Amino acid sequence: MKHFVKTSVATAVVLGATLVATGAFASIAGSIVNTRHNMGSTGQGPNTADAANTAEICIFCHTPHGGSTTDANGNKVAVPLWNKQLSTAVFSTYDQLGTSTLDAAVGTVGSVSLACLTCHDGTQAIDNIINAPGSSGYDSTGGGVDGLTWTWNTDGSLNTQGRFVNSVDVGGANIWAIGTDLTNDHPVSMQYGGGGYSSPSNLNGGAFNSIAPTRDMDFLPAVNIAGTARWYVENTVMAETGAGGEAQNGVLDKWDFKLYTRDTSLETYTSENGATFTGELEPFVECGSCHDPHFQTTTFLRMEGVTDVNTDLQTGGISPDAGNLQSNRGSRVCLACHAK
Repeated sequence: MKHFVKTSVATAVVLGATLVATGAFASIAGSIVNTRHNMGSTGQGPNTADAANTAEICIFCHTPHGGSTTDANGNKVAVPLWNKQLSTAVFSTYDQLGTSTLDAAVGTVGSVSLACLTCHDGTQAIDNIINAPGSSGYDSTGGGVDGLTWTWNTDGSLNTQGRFVNSVDVGGANIWAIGTDLTNDHPVSMQYGGGGYSSPSNLNGGAFNSIAPTRDMDFLPAVNIAGTARWYVENTVMAETGAGGEAQNGVLDKWDFKLYTRDTSLETYTSENGATFTGELEPFVECGSCHDPHFQTTTFLRMEGVTDVNTDLQTGGISPDAGNLQSNRGSRVCLACHAK
Protein backbone atom coordinates (compact mmCIF):
# COMPACT_ATOMS: atom_id res chain seq x y z
CA MET A 1 0.00 0.00 0.00
CA LYS A 2 2.95 2.31 -0.44
CA HIS A 3 1.30 3.47 -3.64
CA PHE A 4 -0.81 6.08 -1.85
CA VAL A 5 0.28 9.70 -2.05
CA LYS A 6 -1.10 11.94 0.71
CA THR A 7 -4.29 10.41 -0.44
CA SER A 8 -7.22 12.69 0.23
CA VAL A 9 -7.61 15.80 -1.87
CA ALA A 10 -9.29 17.46 1.06
CA THR A 11 -8.89 15.69 4.38
CA ALA A 12 -9.25 18.99 6.18
CA VAL A 13 -12.44 19.72 4.30
CA VAL A 14 -13.88 16.35 5.27
CA LEU A 15 -12.90 16.62 8.91
CA GLY A 16 -14.29 20.12 9.08
CA ALA A 17 -17.81 18.74 8.91
CA THR A 18 -17.49 17.25 12.40
CA LEU A 19 -17.99 20.50 14.26
CA VAL A 20 -21.35 21.10 15.87
CA ALA A 21 -23.00 24.20 14.42
CA THR A 22 -25.98 26.02 15.82
CA GLY A 23 -28.28 28.91 15.02
CA ALA A 24 -27.66 31.01 11.94
CA PHE A 25 -24.32 29.32 11.36
CA ALA A 26 -25.70 25.78 11.26
CA SER A 27 -24.13 23.65 8.56
CA ILE A 28 -26.48 21.82 6.22
CA ALA A 29 -23.98 18.96 6.38
CA GLY A 30 -25.09 18.60 9.98
CA SER A 31 -22.99 17.06 12.69
CA ILE A 32 -21.60 13.62 13.39
CA VAL A 33 -23.25 13.99 16.82
CA ASN A 34 -26.60 13.19 15.20
CA THR A 35 -25.50 10.19 13.17
CA ARG A 36 -24.91 6.50 13.68
CA HIS A 37 -21.19 7.22 13.82
CA ASN A 38 -21.71 8.78 17.23
CA MET A 39 -21.03 5.54 19.07
CA GLY A 40 -20.33 7.13 22.42
CA SER A 41 -22.78 6.63 25.26
CA THR A 42 -24.75 9.76 24.25
CA GLY A 43 -25.31 8.56 20.70
CA GLN A 44 -28.82 8.00 19.36
CA GLY A 45 -27.91 5.28 16.88
CA PRO A 46 -28.38 1.51 17.21
CA ASN A 47 -24.86 0.82 18.52
CA THR A 48 -23.47 2.80 21.45
CA ALA A 49 -20.90 2.20 24.15
CA ASP A 50 -22.00 1.87 27.73
CA ALA A 51 -21.78 5.04 29.83
CA ALA A 52 -19.08 3.38 31.95
CA ASN A 53 -16.84 3.15 28.87
CA THR A 54 -16.92 6.48 27.06
CA ALA A 55 -19.12 9.37 25.96
CA GLU A 56 -16.53 10.48 23.40
CA ILE A 57 -17.38 10.45 19.70
CA CYS A 58 -14.26 11.00 17.60
CA ILE A 59 -12.18 8.48 19.54
CA PHE A 60 -13.56 5.48 17.66
CA CYS A 61 -11.72 6.61 14.54
CA HIS A 62 -9.28 9.40 15.39
CA THR A 63 -6.66 10.33 17.97
CA PRO A 64 -4.62 13.52 18.32
CA HIS A 65 -1.52 11.48 19.25
CA GLY A 66 -0.02 8.12 18.38
CA GLY A 67 -2.27 7.19 15.47
CA SER A 68 -1.72 4.28 13.09
CA THR A 69 0.23 5.06 9.90
CA THR A 70 1.17 1.61 8.64
CA ASP A 71 -0.58 -1.63 7.81
CA ALA A 72 0.30 -5.05 9.18
CA ASN A 73 3.13 -5.36 6.65
CA GLY A 74 4.70 -2.05 7.62
CA ASN A 75 3.53 -0.25 4.48
CA LYS A 76 2.63 3.40 4.94
CA VAL A 77 -1.07 4.18 4.61
CA ALA A 78 -2.30 7.78 4.63
CA VAL A 79 -5.24 7.75 7.01
CA PRO A 80 -6.22 10.76 9.16
CA LEU A 81 -4.80 10.35 12.69
CA TRP A 82 -6.23 6.85 12.71
CA ASN A 83 -6.95 5.40 16.15
CA LYS A 84 -7.38 1.78 15.09
CA GLN A 85 -5.35 -1.10 13.81
CA LEU A 86 -5.97 -1.30 10.07
CA SER A 87 -7.71 -4.39 8.80
CA THR A 88 -5.44 -7.27 7.80
CA ALA A 89 -8.18 -9.01 5.83
CA VAL A 90 -7.74 -10.26 2.27
CA PHE A 91 -10.53 -8.80 0.16
CA SER A 92 -12.23 -10.15 -2.94
CA THR A 93 -12.75 -7.20 -5.26
CA TYR A 94 -15.30 -6.38 -7.95
CA ASP A 95 -12.95 -7.03 -10.86
CA GLN A 96 -12.63 -10.66 -9.79
CA LEU A 97 -16.15 -11.23 -11.13
CA GLY A 98 -14.64 -11.09 -14.60
CA THR A 99 -17.30 -8.72 -15.88
CA SER A 100 -16.62 -7.30 -19.34
CA THR A 101 -18.20 -3.95 -18.44
CA LEU A 102 -15.44 -3.01 -16.01
CA ASP A 103 -12.77 -1.21 -18.00
CA ALA A 104 -10.76 0.23 -15.11
CA ALA A 105 -8.03 -1.51 -13.18
CA VAL A 106 -8.64 -2.22 -9.50
CA GLY A 107 -5.74 -2.08 -7.05
CA THR A 108 -5.24 -3.29 -3.53
CA VAL A 109 -7.82 -2.01 -1.07
CA GLY A 110 -6.23 0.76 0.95
CA SER A 111 -6.33 4.36 2.12
CA VAL A 112 -9.78 5.70 2.96
CA SER A 113 -11.52 2.48 1.94
CA LEU A 114 -9.32 0.40 4.23
CA ALA A 115 -10.08 2.81 7.04
CA CYS A 116 -13.84 2.31 6.55
CA LEU A 117 -13.43 -1.44 6.34
CA THR A 118 -11.52 -1.43 9.61
CA CYS A 119 -14.95 -1.77 11.23
CA HIS A 120 -17.26 -2.68 8.40
CA ASP A 121 -15.46 -5.84 7.30
CA GLY A 122 -16.45 -7.37 10.66
CA THR A 123 -12.97 -8.68 11.44
CA GLN A 124 -12.36 -6.66 14.59
CA ALA A 125 -14.29 -4.89 17.33
CA ILE A 126 -15.38 -1.27 17.04
CA ASP A 127 -13.61 -0.57 20.33
CA ASN A 128 -10.26 -1.63 18.92
CA ILE A 129 -8.72 1.77 19.59
CA ILE A 130 -5.05 2.51 20.07
CA ASN A 131 -5.39 5.55 22.29
CA ALA A 132 -8.27 4.99 24.72
CA PRO A 133 -9.74 7.77 26.92
CA GLY A 134 -7.57 8.87 29.80
CA SER A 135 -3.88 9.43 30.33
CA SER A 136 -2.87 5.77 30.44
CA GLY A 137 -5.02 4.29 27.72
CA TYR A 138 -2.41 3.78 24.98
CA ASP A 139 -2.11 0.28 23.51
CA SER A 140 -0.46 -0.05 20.11
CA THR A 141 -2.48 -3.21 19.40
CA GLY A 142 -5.82 -1.55 20.12
CA GLY A 143 -6.70 -4.61 22.17
CA GLY A 144 -6.62 -6.93 19.18
CA VAL A 145 -9.64 -8.25 17.31
CA ASP A 146 -11.80 -8.12 20.45
CA GLY A 147 -10.79 -4.55 21.24
CA LEU A 148 -11.12 -3.29 24.79
CA THR A 149 -14.09 -5.58 25.57
CA TRP A 150 -16.41 -2.67 26.25
CA THR A 151 -20.11 -3.19 26.84
CA TRP A 152 -22.28 -2.36 23.83
CA ASN A 153 -25.89 -1.30 23.59
CA THR A 154 -26.83 -2.77 20.24
CA ASP A 155 -29.75 -3.67 18.01
CA GLY A 156 -28.11 -7.02 17.37
CA SER A 157 -25.86 -6.01 14.50
CA LEU A 158 -22.87 -6.21 16.86
CA ASN A 159 -21.86 -9.33 18.74
CA THR A 160 -20.82 -9.23 22.39
CA GLN A 161 -17.24 -8.41 21.36
CA GLY A 162 -18.39 -5.38 19.39
CA ARG A 163 -17.86 -6.81 15.89
CA PHE A 164 -20.39 -6.45 13.10
CA VAL A 165 -22.06 -9.79 12.56
CA ASN A 166 -25.32 -9.08 10.74
CA SER A 167 -25.58 -7.57 7.30
CA VAL A 168 -28.81 -5.74 8.08
CA ASP A 169 -30.30 -4.14 11.15
CA VAL A 170 -33.47 -5.29 12.91
CA GLY A 171 -35.70 -3.52 10.41
CA GLY A 172 -33.85 -5.01 7.47
CA ALA A 173 -33.15 -1.54 6.12
CA ASN A 174 -29.41 -0.99 6.28
CA ILE A 175 -26.26 -2.87 5.37
CA TRP A 176 -23.75 -2.89 8.21
CA ALA A 177 -21.31 -5.78 7.86
CA ILE A 178 -19.87 -5.45 4.39
CA GLY A 179 -17.47 -8.31 5.04
CA THR A 180 -14.37 -9.14 3.02
CA ASP A 181 -16.18 -10.11 -0.18
CA LEU A 182 -16.49 -6.83 -2.07
CA THR A 183 -17.59 -8.39 -5.36
CA ASN A 184 -21.20 -7.32 -4.75
CA ASP A 185 -20.30 -3.74 -3.80
CA HIS A 186 -19.44 -0.67 -5.84
CA PRO A 187 -15.77 -0.98 -6.84
CA VAL A 188 -13.25 0.87 -4.68
CA SER A 189 -9.51 1.42 -5.14
CA MET A 190 -10.42 1.68 -8.81
CA GLN A 191 -9.14 3.99 -11.55
CA TYR A 192 -11.59 6.79 -12.26
CA GLY A 193 -12.94 7.26 -15.75
CA GLY A 194 -12.74 3.72 -17.00
CA GLY A 195 -9.02 3.22 -16.65
CA GLY A 196 -6.50 5.99 -16.36
CA TYR A 197 -6.81 9.72 -16.79
CA SER A 198 -5.41 11.82 -19.62
CA SER A 199 -1.79 12.95 -19.35
CA PRO A 200 1.15 12.86 -21.79
CA SER A 201 2.43 9.48 -20.60
CA ASN A 202 -0.91 7.81 -19.98
CA LEU A 203 -2.04 6.15 -23.20
CA ASN A 204 -5.04 4.58 -21.48
CA GLY A 205 -6.49 7.90 -20.42
CA GLY A 206 -7.68 10.39 -23.00
CA ALA A 207 -8.55 7.70 -25.52
CA PHE A 208 -10.87 10.21 -27.16
CA ASN A 209 -8.17 12.91 -27.31
CA SER A 210 -9.71 16.35 -26.85
CA ILE A 211 -13.23 14.97 -26.54
CA ALA A 212 -12.75 13.36 -23.12
CA PRO A 213 -9.84 13.01 -20.70
CA THR A 214 -11.27 9.68 -19.53
CA ARG A 215 -10.77 6.31 -21.17
CA ASP A 216 -14.52 5.70 -21.09
CA MET A 217 -16.87 8.42 -22.35
CA ASP A 218 -19.57 7.20 -19.95
CA PHE A 219 -17.79 9.11 -17.18
CA LEU A 220 -17.95 12.83 -16.57
CA PRO A 221 -14.56 14.57 -16.50
CA ALA A 222 -13.03 15.21 -13.10
CA VAL A 223 -11.80 18.64 -12.07
CA ASN A 224 -8.04 18.97 -11.77
CA ILE A 225 -6.81 21.19 -8.95
CA ALA A 226 -4.43 23.86 -10.22
CA GLY A 227 -2.40 21.54 -12.41
CA THR A 228 -1.54 19.18 -9.54
CA ALA A 229 -2.09 15.45 -9.42
CA ARG A 230 -5.33 15.96 -7.49
CA TRP A 231 -8.86 15.59 -8.79
CA TYR A 232 -12.49 15.74 -7.72
CA VAL A 233 -15.90 15.46 -9.40
CA GLU A 234 -18.05 18.56 -9.17
CA ASN A 235 -21.29 18.18 -7.21
CA THR A 236 -23.38 20.36 -9.47
CA VAL A 237 -26.64 19.36 -7.79
CA MET A 238 -25.65 20.76 -4.42
CA ALA A 239 -24.08 23.84 -6.02
CA GLU A 240 -27.27 24.59 -7.97
CA THR A 241 -29.39 24.35 -4.83
CA GLY A 242 -27.25 26.97 -3.16
CA ALA A 243 -26.67 24.59 -0.25
CA GLY A 244 -26.55 27.40 2.25
CA GLY A 245 -23.43 28.80 0.62
CA GLU A 246 -21.51 25.59 1.35
CA ALA A 247 -21.43 24.31 -2.23
CA GLN A 248 -20.16 26.14 -5.29
CA ASN A 249 -19.31 25.15 -8.83
CA GLY A 250 -15.65 25.54 -9.71
CA VAL A 251 -14.48 25.49 -6.09
CA LEU A 252 -13.53 22.37 -4.14
CA ASP A 253 -15.92 22.13 -1.20
CA LYS A 254 -17.12 19.55 1.30
CA TRP A 255 -19.93 18.35 -0.99
CA ASP A 256 -17.77 17.53 -4.01
CA PHE A 257 -16.97 13.90 -4.78
CA LYS A 258 -13.37 13.29 -3.76
CA LEU A 259 -10.91 11.27 -5.82
CA TYR A 260 -7.76 9.90 -4.22
CA THR A 261 -4.34 10.03 -5.82
CA ARG A 262 -2.48 6.78 -6.26
CA ASP A 263 1.03 6.31 -7.59
CA THR A 264 0.55 3.38 -9.93
CA SER A 265 4.29 2.98 -10.44
CA LEU A 266 4.33 1.42 -6.97
CA GLU A 267 1.30 -0.77 -7.59
CA THR A 268 2.11 -4.48 -7.46
CA TYR A 269 -1.42 -5.88 -7.62
CA THR A 270 -2.46 -7.24 -11.01
CA SER A 271 -6.08 -6.48 -11.79
CA GLU A 272 -8.23 -9.27 -13.19
CA ASN A 273 -9.36 -7.05 -16.06
CA GLY A 274 -9.46 -3.43 -17.13
CA ALA A 275 -6.79 -0.95 -18.12
CA THR A 276 -3.18 -1.50 -17.17
CA PHE A 277 -1.51 0.75 -14.63
CA THR A 278 0.65 3.30 -16.39
CA GLY A 279 3.22 4.01 -13.72
CA GLU A 280 2.08 7.51 -12.83
CA LEU A 281 -0.21 9.42 -10.49
CA GLU A 282 -3.86 8.72 -11.24
CA PRO A 283 -7.22 9.53 -9.57
CA PHE A 284 -8.91 6.57 -7.88
CA VAL A 285 -12.38 6.00 -6.45
CA GLU A 286 -12.60 5.06 -2.76
CA CYS A 287 -15.42 4.76 -0.20
CA GLY A 288 -14.80 8.39 0.73
CA SER A 289 -15.52 9.51 -2.81
CA CYS A 290 -19.27 9.19 -2.28
CA HIS A 291 -19.54 8.98 1.51
CA ASP A 292 -18.46 11.35 4.25
CA PRO A 293 -18.68 9.58 7.63
CA HIS A 294 -19.22 12.90 9.40
CA PHE A 295 -22.23 14.12 7.41
CA GLN A 296 -25.72 14.14 8.85
CA THR A 297 -27.15 12.94 5.55
CA THR A 298 -28.84 9.78 4.43
CA THR A 299 -26.29 6.93 4.43
CA PHE A 300 -23.58 9.60 4.72
CA LEU A 301 -23.81 10.37 1.03
CA ARG A 302 -22.57 13.73 -0.28
CA MET A 303 -26.09 14.95 -0.98
CA GLU A 304 -28.39 16.84 1.34
CA GLY A 305 -30.80 14.58 3.19
CA VAL A 306 -31.90 13.49 6.65
CA THR A 307 -30.23 10.61 8.43
CA ASP A 308 -32.24 7.51 9.17
CA VAL A 309 -31.35 8.07 12.83
CA ASN A 310 -33.18 11.39 12.84
CA THR A 311 -36.02 10.00 10.74
CA ASP A 312 -36.55 7.24 13.29
CA LEU A 313 -36.46 9.73 16.16
CA GLN A 314 -38.88 12.16 14.56
CA THR A 315 -41.40 9.81 12.95
CA GLY A 316 -41.09 6.55 14.80
CA GLY A 317 -39.44 4.92 11.82
CA ILE A 318 -42.16 5.87 9.33
CA SER A 319 -41.29 8.91 7.27
CA PRO A 320 -44.23 10.90 5.89
CA ASP A 321 -42.20 11.74 2.80
CA ALA A 322 -39.43 9.19 2.57
CA GLY A 323 -38.57 9.99 -1.04
CA ASN A 324 -37.71 13.57 -0.24
CA LEU A 325 -35.53 12.53 2.68
CA GLN A 326 -33.30 10.28 0.62
CA SER A 327 -30.02 11.90 -0.39
CA ASN A 328 -29.74 9.73 -3.52
CA ARG A 329 -33.21 10.42 -4.85
CA GLY A 330 -33.19 10.48 -8.63
CA SER A 331 -29.87 8.59 -8.48
CA ARG A 332 -28.16 11.97 -8.32
CA VAL A 333 -25.08 10.56 -6.59
CA CYS A 334 -24.65 7.94 -9.32
CA LEU A 335 -25.20 10.47 -12.12
CA ALA A 336 -22.54 12.79 -10.71
CA CYS A 337 -19.90 10.52 -12.21
CA HIS A 338 -21.73 8.24 -14.62
CA ALA A 339 -22.88 9.95 -17.82
CA LYS A 340 -26.02 7.91 -18.48
